[in-house]
Amino acid sequence: MPTFTALTTLTGKAKAEALGDAMERLTPEPTGIGVFEVEDGSGLWEVGGYFTEAPDEAGLALLAAMHEAKPFAVSELPETDWVAHVRRELAPVEAGRFFVYGSHDADKVPGDKIPLLIEAAMAFGTGHHGTTLGCLRALDHLIDTGFTGAKVADIGCGTAVLAMAAARVWDGQFMASDIDQVAVEVAEANLKANDMGGQVTCLEAAGFDHPDLKAVAPYDLIFANILKGPLVALSPDIAANLRKDGFAILSGILNEQADDVIAVYAENGLTLRRRDEIGEWTTLLLQKES
Repeated sequence: MPTFTALTTLTGKAKAEALGDAMERLTPEPTGIGVFEVEDGSGLWEVGGYFTEAPDEAGLALLAAMHEAKPFAVSELPETDWVAHVRRELAPVEAGRFFVYGSHDADKVPGDKIPLLIEAAMAFGTGHHGTTLGCLRALDHLIDTGFTGAKVADIGCGTAVLAMAAARVWDGQFMASDIDQVAVEVAEANLKANDMGGQVTCLEAAGFDHPDLKAVAPYDLIFANILKGPLVALSPDIAANLRKDGFAILSGILNEQADDVIAVYAENGLTLRRRDEIGEWTTLLLQKES
């Protein structure tokens, strides 16, 4: 069955949501509509619709004009075996001593690497994205320096791959939290798949807003692989929950946003120790002043 997409951008959340609502009244009706903020600081929002029949391009043009949006870009997607496609595209990832792979590549795990099984169908954080890869590289660097993390928190954990990586190399208390309960369930499933059940405590929480997270603090290491806005908002809490001389590994930061994040964390007593750019994303390794 063919699939058609119709995508546009415009300024402002209210206008974008209004356009998304208006698209629902099109004939043929879209099977799904998405309204997302473009995370580049431009203030733009993307509105997209998915169709199983060719959409009414005249109707789309009229809606774009009425809502002050750019003309819709309409495309027909080729029929694809997505399972096979994902398996081809998501090859195993090496990040120093860590090897992230899907079950279809279980026969490729090197004997000298620390394996982390993460299925591509799971939540964000397979290791292929520049942010997750950057965090794993920063962790690998810390281990090489002789650092030991006995108390580690993974805030906005997604698949919990970062908490699992830390728990593979150190003994201690490992916490993983996410605002999405589905992500928490995925994290717990990943732990079981890696025979690590019980080694990481998975919680639904916004930031550090959970008594179990606060009870373990202060942490030796805090991961926060989210986005610039939440990272800035969390900076006082991350500083407060980190021990003196402890480290924070931050990502989800576009390269051009990194200096702003570094400045905010410097105001909260954290000093930049390492900066790694992978594609358009930056990962920061920061240390709390003693």
